[in-house]
Amino acid sequence: MFASADAAILMLESAFAIDHPKATVPSLSAERFTLVADGTPNPIVVSSEENTAILRAAENLVSDFENVTGVKPKLCDNVVSDRAIIIASLESPLMKEMVARGRFSTADLEGCNEKYLIKTVSDPLEGVGEALVIAGSDRRGVVYGIYEISEQIGVSPWYDWMDVPVKRQENLSIARGSYTAGEPAVRYRGIFLNDEAPCLTGWVEHTYGTDYGDHRFYERMFELILRLRGNFMWPAMWNSAFYDDDPMNGPLANEMGIVMSTSHHEPMGMAQQDWKRRGTGEWN
Repeated sequence: MFASADAAILMLESAFAIDHPKATVPSLSAERFTLVADGTPNPIVVSSEENTAILRAAENLVSDFENVTGVKPKLCDNVVSDRAIIIASLESPLMKEMVARGRFSTADLEGCNEKYLIKTVSDPLEGVGEALVIAGSDRRGVVYGIYEISEQIGVSPWYDWMDVPVKRQENLSIARGSYTAGEPAVRYRGIFLNDEAPCLTGWVEHTYGTDYGDHRFYERMFELILRLRGNFMWPAMWNSAFYDDDPMNGPLANEMGIVMSTSHHEPMGMAQQDWKRRGTGEWN
């Protein structure tokens, strides 16, 4: 993707960023929580009141299960089922119900930064026999937990950008228990698009018929960052101005939970192209 060695990816570069290898296996057992049985995944339960970053990631989890099984799981805000996957932030009405029922404790999440907790829970909600609960200390914590499950079922963060194939599975189960990666040791982690021409620039023009001022390109970049447990983006800058090129770019970053920076030589949010388009005199 990147055109020179100066392009920095300040995060894992492997095909997977999985936190708990071998927790999921392609077989079923009474001692394990069933994720997929005979090609059918569990319903996914999430409140419509959740932050947009969480709702987007939940929709991606639906797509991931569909790519693995060929069957699209039900996405809903309540369900009656023997098994389900429940996605809940600390503010979610689903979480409040689980806490009130004495089925889930948020003590290990409160006051934390970007921490997820995935846990198997019996009788979590009325009508649900057992669930794999994906919770988080904040919106990105929940999102990281969602994408950990995506990797558990075999979807690489690089499924799109590196064409990592997704293997079809008829049965998948995960060991019962709790899973977390704790809080990130580095506050800002992300991708820096530097020396992006000609390779990535040509690809964007070929794919979208436009330059980097297209939110569809950044949507794919933001998803990759989040799947890799990142939160930060330094945008393309050679002939681009992130906020100026497409008015949807900034709102999209916020909607998906990405913190935006300007590039290394563009202080105070003033992209060089902003100045070239509107300013007078030397950009200095």
